[in-house]
Amino acid sequence: MKEIKKTKSLCPECLKVIEATLYETDDNKVIMEKECEEHGHYSDVVWSDAEYYHWAENYAHDGSGLDNPQTTYSTTCPYNCGLCDNHFTSTLLANIDITNRCNMNCPICFANAAAAGFVLEPTREEITKILKTLAKEKPVRCWAVQFSGGEPTIRDDFPDIVREAKRLGFSQIQVATNGKRFIKDEAFAKDLLDAGINTVYLQFDGVKKEPYEMARGYNALPEKLKALEVMRKVGYRSIVLVPTLVRGANDDQVGDIVRFAMENNDIIKGVNFQPVSFAGRINKDELKQMRITLPDLGRLLEEQTDGEIRKRDLYPVPCVSSISEFVAAWKKKPQINLTCHTHCGVGTYVFKSNGKFIPINRFVDVDGLFDLLNSMREHIFNGNRIAKVKAVTQLSRELPKLIDNSKAPPGVNLRNLLLNILTNGTVGDTAAFHNNTLFLGAMHFMDPYNFDVERVQRCGIHYGLPDGRIVPFCSYNSIHRPKFEEEYGIPLAEWKKRR
Repeated sequence: MKEIKKTKSLCPECLKVIEATLYETDDNKVIMEKECEEHGHYSDVVWSDAEYYHWAENYAHDGSGLDNPQTTYSTTCPYNCGLCDNHFTSTLLANIDITNRCNMNCPICFANAAAAGFVLEPTREEITKILKTLAKEKPVRCWAVQFSGGEPTIRDDFPDIVREAKRLGFSQIQVATNGKRFIKDEAFAKDLLDAGINTVYLQFDGVKKEPYEMARGYNALPEKLKALEVMRKVGYRSIVLVPTLVRGANDDQVGDIVRFAMENNDIIKGVNFQPVSFAGRINKDELKQMRITLPDLGRLLEEQTDGEIRKRDLYPVPCVSSISEFVAAWKKKPQINLTCHTHCGVGTYVFKSNGKFIPINRFVDVDGLFDLLNSMREHIFNGNRIAKVKAVTQLSRELPKLIDNSKAPPGVNLRNLLLNILTNGTVGDTAAFHNNTLFLGAMHFMDPYNFDVERVQRCGIHYGLPDGRIVPFCSYNSIHRPKFEEEYGIPLAEWKKRR
């Protein structure tokens, strides 16, 4: 084995910070090895393709973090959260659990009251406080919030919470839901849409019954299909399917899920695969059997779409930093910059033509686009209005050279779409792009077995907590959640007695 780097991780048993090492194995995997003095040795596959791992590193990009961090960095990372002055990425998307109660009882879930033994349900005032804290982040405020749980739609006042987020200026408001309430209450679904929900993240594990029977305890597929029809009927046009991907459970469903999404592209705009993370204890054999990594997803897409979508079509999230920094230079104003760790997530945009998938990088030289923007950025930032005029001329001249129209889907004027995004950079321009394509993405959230402190310091998906802290997603779910729910929640038995 060849050593790649040393880092810090967690003991899955006691959750203490321990030394860890990443190795490249002889069979082209990246594994994490670590040892706790008290609980022994642990090994886990981090990426199943070392070559892909090193290629992804070419797109690494550290952000500058917050100008107004909540706490000072200490050697106790990741215990000293909220966001500290050593955190590299501002809040790209904030999760707010508005309840941990749920109308399902999924065997694999860690975020519900039945599993926790406590009910945690922040008040409207506490939620507003969280939203205001996020809006005050500097140099760039948080613009995107996802209300989650538990199941957020079981709160009758949820539409009012959404209206408050809208009032506070959040431009992307999402809900993570199982869709059950929409089936029973179309008026609620419509009220939520009218209140300002932009995107629905719908729990969706496959297009056959078996994955649901394993992950949800029963065949929930008919409910998913009915929820989609209700959302189509009342006017939702931005739905993202969210499959929790488990080896041996639904890894055979990857291609079919993407095909289903494209067939319903009038309302479904993305698929966000989430390889399973293990919040509780699991033995080594089960871990090895169920673990699935981002390169595994790429391989499954390639196999199940007959090579129409390939592993290398999935780019690391921070690759788009070139676009963010170009727009920041153009506007002379800091912009949201997706500078999370290069191994946290991957994604691509896919078009469809003549019944086949066409990833954007098949007809656009994306690396050439990034290089072009990087070469122009400093000149635009230091220039005046004339520099912008020259930049538009250069972009108009150079962009067509980066687009192979012979391979592009008919009717897609990507030159104009890109030019509008780069020089206007408005929500409307971005939406126009998304309306012409299907986004495929994946975030592999960490658990105590594969936890890497370097990754969590670059996390861009954060939890907003009622006590005022903003906490990285993976450190909250791996470390802080049980203690927080016990400290701020109400014992489940007591909650039931009160109700």
